[in-house]
Amino acid sequence: MMQEDFSEKDASETKKDQSLTEDSSPQIQDVERIIEPSNALPEIALEDLPEGLRAACARAGWTRLLPVQARAIPYLLAGRNLMVQSQTGSGKTAVFLLPILEHIDAAQRRCQALVLVPTRELALQVSREAQLLAGDSGIQTAVVYGGVKYGPQLEAFRKGAQLVVGTPGRVLDHLLKGTLSLDALQILVFDEADRMLSMGFYPDMKRIQRFLPSRPIQGSMFSATFPAYVLRLAGEFLKQPEFLSLSRDHVHVAETEHIFYVVPGMQRERSLVRIIEMENPASAIIFCNMKSTVHFVSVVLKRFGYDADELSSDLAQAARERVMARVRSGTLRFLVATDVAARGIDITDLSHVIQYEPPEDPEIYIHRAGRTGRVGAIGTAVTIVAGMEQFKLRDISRSFNIQMQERRLPTDEDVEAIVSQRVIAMLEADLRSRDSLQYERMQRFVSLGRSLMEAEEESPLIAMLLDDYYQRILQAPPETPPEPAEKAPVRRKKHPRHRGDKKR
Repeated sequence: MMQEDFSEKDASETKKDQSLTEDSSPQIQDVERIIEPSNALPEIALEDLPEGLRAACARAGWTRLLPVQARAIPYLLAGRNLMVQSQTGSGKTAVFLLPILEHIDAAQRRCQALVLVPTRELALQVSREAQLLAGDSGIQTAVVYGGVKYGPQLEAFRKGAQLVVGTPGRVLDHLLKGTLSLDALQILVFDEADRMLSMGFYPDMKRIQRFLPSRPIQGSMFSATFPAYVLRLAGEFLKQPEFLSLSRDHVHVAETEHIFYVVPGMQRERSLVRIIEMENPASAIIFCNMKSTVHFVSVVLKRFGYDADELSSDLAQAARERVMARVRSGTLRFLVATDVAARGIDITDLSHVIQYEPPEDPEIYIHRAGRTGRVGAIGTAVTIVAGMEQFKLRDISRSFNIQMQERRLPTDEDVEAIVSQRVIAMLEADLRSRDSLQYERMQRFVSLGRSLMEAEEESPLIAMLLDDYYQRILQAPPETPPEPAEKAPVRRKKHPRHRGDKKR
């Protein structure tokens, strides 16, 4: 992820900070504080690790621990349940892998640690790092994800892999088939929990929960952001989880994450679709500056299969009332509107505000962004800019002291990969839900499916069927943990961190 800080920090200081850690989380704003558990543990240095873990770090070529590792590893070595706010690239993989290697028994050839991840790429990345760190310790890793043959995964289980890394859907498949048992499980890790929920894995995760041991196990959760639905997920899977957040020297979880994408001027609407595919918001207001743009964007989104509707002063009263009824009932996923039309509209648990273009008046940015991240929840304000609009956004950033982070515009390949994995996850979930009669009925098409796959000229037929399926699942937002009657307690304590304090 490419990011740019619009704060007025000196460029050389920024470069120095980035050399310390790769984490540049946009949630962090206060350079004086960290957030950590009430019974805080001191940082740990590489030379203070157990001998086996020092050898593992040496195999990986590490000469020091990154900040998130130095802060978080002591809690996991102590067996505590922890939520860690950490961006991709911050070094978080080692945070959970090193304690796993320390705690599990290489002589016991059963799954003792399970790491759930949102994508096959991340599963492969984590498994490769685990194998490197494990070396000749005897600890074996099985990596499991959908869209590939079961053979290698079953072989890894037969060899007695103690660490299993995989996507929730394929892990659930193995649990249901009896090819994987969690009876000996000691450690459960959720990596990039926010992305797992955006991929639609919550139902699978709840079914996996039925296979977890009834005895206590250690759990940890890693996420770039901790909006309300991720906190609820932590409360469902972790017992009295504690919270740790740090990024460079910064340490404060902001209510709204401000990000922007720089896009080609003539492809703004296609860029919007790519962004929505990658962000996969549960709900959003998409703001446009003109009524004609509202209608255009609404039509584009509907053509791509999204549940979207428009609201502008040109709308007839009956149509406006219909849209407003869906807004009030919470059944409309994307509302495209002008600022005037959206006045007085309050959508509960709005996850995203997307500004199709920056506003003419800087004050309006605050009103738009303020629609999300309400009542202590974390929201995301996305702005799409082209050409000279970047300078307008820079002025807004400086005027209101807002740190805005740039994200790289997803490519067609990025979208293809994420859509493919989402479709595989949903297809596998649907297959698991079929009864014996439905399964028998679909056998009529197995031979046809095989012949279509073998005939390259017939691939458009398969693509058409998959596209139709994906359009149906586009209508519903990803399922997230429901609001509980009582929220799970999260123990937090803020500790002052002074600029002059010594750091490892």
